[in-house]
Amino acid sequence: MAGRGVYTHGHHQTVLSSHRWRTVENSAAYLVDHLRSGARVLDVGCGPGTITVGLAERAAPGHVTGLDASEQVVKDARRYAAERGIGNVTFVTGDVYALAFPDGVFDVVHAHQVLQHLDDPVRALREMRRVCRPGGVVAARDADFGAMAWYPEPPDMDAWLPVYSKVARGNGGEPDAGRRLVSWARQAGFTDITATSSSWCFSTPEERRWWSESWGGRMVRSSIADTAVSRGHATRDELDRIYAGWRQWAAADDGWFTVTHGEIVCRVP
Repeated sequence: MAGRGVYTHGHHQTVLSSHRWRTVENSAAYLVDHLRSGARVLDVGCGPGTITVGLAERAAPGHVTGLDASEQVVKDARRYAAERGIGNVTFVTGDVYALAFPDGVFDVVHAHQVLQHLDDPVRALREMRRVCRPGGVVAARDADFGAMAWYPEPPDMDAWLPVYSKVARGNGGEPDAGRRLVSWARQAGFTDITATSSSWCFSTPEERRWWSESWGGRMVRSSIADTAVSRGHATRDELDRIYAGWRQWAAADDGWFTVTHGEIVCRVP
């Protein structure tokens, strides 16, 4: 993530496993039609670079810049790009509220799961618009936690979303960002906005085990857990019960979980 917002999830392995799983295909398919050969692209909040590298493959011989607030994350992204042999990508640290680029230098400015963590997403979108050329696009995709659904619903799992939402909002973020993207874009001055939605679905035994450890695990091991306890949103015992509920969900043969995302593509006049 980039910007001065607090990254609620932190960088525990339970979080990073989800970041590394993301690709253009499963997380930025809505953007593919707007990528052209030779494009200059900025990927804000690039994380470990798995989406960024996919964008670079599609934009070649153009150039993609991945930006994140964490130097360690940027180092990981550089290593990933080198392992993949992708040379038309650069990774830098930076702040989405003050992008260190001239006006109008990028054809596409993209942010995946970033705006939900910022205390001023409208300001971030304005800054993303500043560095995008006329005729280019600013694109964003964010989950909407309130629109997530799962089955079965173990009672011990009930508290995970209320606890997480308190932590996220206490950090200045908005977990139900997906439904607000159009509103934020309009406030940022965009008028040509294409809005869509898409989802992740986890239902196979392997997917359920992985998703349960990613989300149930971060409720007991990541900075989400530490913040929840320090602010009085939950005790360690209550977080342990939430984790047990996630594992119970994962063990169900008919287990199913969907993550709904909002998406926007905003044309810069």
